[in-house]
Amino acid sequence: MKFFLDENFPKAAHALLSDSGHETFDVRGTPLEGCPDHEIFAEAQSVGAVFLTTDRDFFHTIPHLYAVHSGVVVIALRQPGRAQIMEKLSWLLQNLPQVSLENRVIQMRDKSWIAIPPL
Repeated sequence: MKFFLDENFPKAAHALLSDSGHETFDVRGTPLEGCPDHEIFAEAQSVGAVFLTTDRDFFHTIPHLYAVHSGVVVIALRQPGRAQIMEKLSWLLQNLPQVSLENRVIQMRDKSWIAIPPL
């Protein structure tokens, strides 16, 4: 699977995803760094990658703006730190490995998660 890291997502996710056999893209260090969200999301879609972010707005807007997309995972924690975000990403990879994220938006919360459309 392909994943695209938003600017606010820990760089450490690259190693975790690569070690799990996934391809990763990162907006940092590219001409898109600092661009508006819709441009960064469009780039993720152009490479067919699931968009990883901590920006809660994506959970609420993507299902309404895009009928077709490669998927979005929003990690929305009360006190997000690198370790906590990585823990949620690890849980997702271990517990939902066979789930298609295509056209689905998942929000990982402190003690729960939700998907649109539901799994």
